[in-house]
Amino acid sequence: MSSIRSQRKDDHVAHALQQNGFKNDFELVRFIHNSLPNMNFSDVDLSSHYFGHAFEYPVYINAMTGGSDKTREINQKLAMIAKHFGLAMAVGSQHVALDDASQIPSFSIVRETNPDGFIIGNINANASVDDAIRAIQMIKADALGIHINIAQEITMDEGDRDFAHWLDHIEAIIRSVDVPVIVKEVGFGMSDETVRQLLDRGVRYVDVSGRGGTNFIMIENARSERKRYDYLADWGLTPVESLLMTQPYHHQAQMLASGGVTNPLDVMKLLRLGAHGVGISGYFLKAAHLETEAMFDEVELFLEDLKKLMVLIGASDLTALRKRKIQLLERLVMYDETK
Repeated sequence: MSSIRSQRKDDHVAHALQQNGFKNDFELVRFIHNSLPNMNFSDVDLSSHYFGHAFEYPVYINAMTGGSDKTREINQKLAMIAKHFGLAMAVGSQHVALDDASQIPSFSIVRETNPDGFIIGNINANASVDDAIRAIQMIKADALGIHINIAQEITMDEGDRDFAHWLDHIEAIIRSVDVPVIVKEVGFGMSDETVRQLLDRGVRYVDVSGRGGTNFIMIENARSERKRYDYLADWGLTPVESLLMTQPYHHQAQMLASGGVTNPLDVMKLLRLGAHGVGISGYFLKAAHLETEAMFDEVELFLEDLKKLMVLIGASDLTALRKRKIQLLERLVMYDETK
């Protein structure tokens, strides 16, 4: 069973690298150009606060992988990026290692590589309190992510079929662990109704993780014997839709966002729409396949360009960024509060 699950982890990475991205609505959010920013590049301060911690940048390495020899190497490279730039990093689902101790090194390598970094554990909503505690201990996690992935499970041949207990498990875990708990989707977005239910159970950190990045329906469809889910390729809410739809709850929970982020402008748009931090997976996964020096250079340019774009709109920090005017185009106009 362990070897099958490890192979599934490798399959997920291989299919994710082959995907070219899906519609995520970033093109429907537009900043107003500012010809006179009245500031210098050196004035830009990207420091931010999320997961109860201060960071130099408002981006973090989102949950991806672990559970095999290949993914151990990937997690080591990702941890090197996190350490070098002081970024938070989430590991992939730890359940394979909770069931098979031989797979623990594919996750613990992250803490070994980045002993003082901010590391986020990862379990699913089927997990018990004991599972949660063991996952935290495995990597000395500073926070714990609980992923809700019904779209993936439903389309996975060997996936779960029972979901009625998820909210009870989430609430029990929050009450029992002493680290921040983030509930995150895996790429299909969250509605206002979903966030309201989570808030009612004590959740205070939410990653809406919308459609547009790694598409697990299509990954499971590719892995499936019958491959019958092509018609669900555009299922879900985009991160833009999710942040706009959940605006009434932004003051009650710290909102994080992810889903198809490929460049610094995507990051800025999600921050402007209410995200405190932006999770990135695919971009960092591809960077981790570069040689070490090239990997660092790639991420350095990404963060440098994020600062340059802040000058382009005349925002010296994230507070100023969130006050900058934007245009919502086409079907997003319904969310425009200025109308």
